[in-house]
Amino acid sequence: MERPQASVAIQVLPQSTAGDEVLRIVDKVISYIKSTGLKTIVGPFETVIEGDFDKCMDIAKECQLICIREGAASLLTYLKIAYNPNGGTWSIDEKTAKHI
Repeated sequence: MERPQASVAIQVLPQSTAGDEVLRIVDKVISYIKSTGLKTIVGPFETVIEGDFDKCMDIAKECQLICIREGAASLLTYLKIAYNPNGGTWSIDEKTAKHI
């Protein structure tokens, strides 16, 4: 099994006073992430993607821009990045299959 270069967990927290607005913006970000074609797992606190490092970083950047375009005055973002340029990062399936 070929391993991805990077596995990235992305959590965006748009700063907004209305709870429904925050969820709407987060939903837009998740829709974008899912549209990228990378392996994606949506969790209750973060969304995890895996693939080429540069593409993952471009996606993480675009998530910020989506939040601002969608009306967030500012945001907090938390990233967890596992990176091995030789493709040695464990895949999502390798990390979770035994727990499903």
